[in-house]
Amino acid sequence: MRKNGFFAMMTRMRNITRWGLMRNNITENLTEHSYDTAVTAHALAVIGKEKFGKDIDPGQIAAVALFHDASEIITGDLPTPVKYNNPAIQTAYKSIEQAAADSLLQMLPGDLRPSYKVLFDFETDDPELYRYVKAADKISAYIKCVEELRGGNDEFRRAAVQTREAIAKMAMPEADYYMEQFAPAFSLSLDELQEEEQ
Repeated sequence: MRKNGFFAMMTRMRNITRWGLMRNNITENLTEHSYDTAVTAHALAVIGKEKFGKDIDPGQIAAVALFHDASEIITGDLPTPVKYNNPAIQTAYKSIEQAAADSLLQMLPGDLRPSYKVLFDFETDDPELYRYVKAADKISAYIKCVEELRGGNDEFRRAAVQTREAIAKMAMPEADYYMEQFAPAFSLSLDELQEEEQ
């Protein structure tokens, strides 16, 4: 009998710890990161649709973001300085990620596979829309840096600056809007957030 282990594997995202080379005050696993990225990607798509008149489906973008790092269940989280160290490593790692994604998809019954393959292949099939996921991924990383800095962890100071610059370089109006309108609130305490609402 076929085991159909796809969804059981997805729950293993919680076992993959991110930011492995950094000292963390707050540990972050892949499940948490995927959720944060999906919420932010959905927001960026809503902003694109409502503020900039883009023809985009926020639900589709959120679904893609939920699975954007699924291959890391098998590969683990390769730290950014290693992953992007040189083009040869980057190309090799992309190949490994694709093999891992294919392996995960094989854990689904054949008739369900195409619906998930669309999500896994979105980066290559629709790179313009995948920009929303990429921007959300960067914003999620930036927010992680802000939260660590709020906790007194200077280990993330340089990463915060570099990530903020990377978001700006994307030249994406939706991301710029998010960073201007919503990102500053992540520096506030709970009391300050609640005071803002009153």
